[in-house]
Amino acid sequence: MDRLFTSWQLKDVKIRNRICVPPMVCFGWSDDSGQVTEKNVNHYRAIAKGGAGLIIQEATCIDRRGRLSPDQLGIWDDAQIPGLSRIADAVHEEGVPVFIQIHHAGVIASGEDRVCPSEYTCLHKGVEKHARKLSVEEIHMIEDEFIQAARRAYEAGYDGVELHGCHSYLLSQFMNRRVNKRTDEYNAEDMLIVERILAGIRKVTPSSFVVGIRLGAFEPAIEDGIVHAIRLEQLGIDFINVSYGFSQEADQIRPEGYPFAAAVYGAKRIREAVSVPVFAVYGIQNGDMAERALADTGADMINVGRGILVNYNWANDVKEGKDPGKCLYCKRCIWRNQTDVCAGQKLLMKNRMQRERME
Repeated sequence: MDRLFTSWQLKDVKIRNRICVPPMVCFGWSDDSGQVTEKNVNHYRAIAKGGAGLIIQEATCIDRRGRLSPDQLGIWDDAQIPGLSRIADAVHEEGVPVFIQIHHAGVIASGEDRVCPSEYTCLHKGVEKHARKLSVEEIHMIEDEFIQAARRAYEAGYDGVELHGCHSYLLSQFMNRRVNKRTDEYNAEDMLIVERILAGIRKVTPSSFVVGIRLGAFEPAIEDGIVHAIRLEQLGIDFINVSYGFSQEADQIRPEGYPFAAAVYGAKRIREAVSVPVFAVYGIQNGDMAERALADTGADMINVGRGILVNYNWANDVKEGKDPGKCLYCKRCIWRNQTDVCAGQKLLMKNRMQRERME
């Protein structure tokens, strides 16, 4: 583990290792208010105790109308700041920095009045979703909602924010030319919405506040993802967390025989093109894989998501040479609704009990 457990610094944020816990929404924990619950606080405290270097809080919505689920955490109202502060404080008490991912679902929102850069219809998880075209005035409002969400994140005590620009959500829709057919200044190539959001956040937060983005590598092709990353570096983004973009309209490729997921390959290609910190993600199940992925991509951080849901203590166990367990990739992730019936957790407990009996 020559690289995985080395420390580094992102602006003023000191990070003790290269393991990042990426944003993973916990469904059914909040309600229509979007307020933080005790379960949310305990969840992030437990993750922080587990030894990861950085936590990025789950997608937290900037606007009621942009929620991916009616019970999604919110950051659209100042009244939500005290609850969010409880999460930031709980993580900081364990000596771990925490960012929060700010999000708008766009065409795949859960409500009825869905919006998109252009009128668009798609299937999402087997359900047809249709969205109307945003007006320029509405885009300006959404830009301000992102900016005010970042201001609330700073006031709540977070170390930074991550703009959610992938996984088929709104900013991803703006950056994908197969979805965004606009011919005005908000076309897919110019990335104006991200530029204006980033500039606005810089005005309402101090220079030490970290602003990164979750970016689709294939938007729709790897060449587009690289162009977007280069432009983001020019705009002064602090880090790029590479994942999948608007998957329904993307060409996700990797070379034959490549040992990691396409998203990891995307991070490798983007890392070659930019000098800002790059994070890689997908399918990392143990310390050896994490170390090899860091070496292959040259990335600054490796995301471990599902593995840490299975075992909050994943990072500590890997550091101590223990089996951290693994996600079994159930067709539907039961953990997100019922943490006590996770198949990966049950297998880990069974294996550990067997080893203890043998010892």
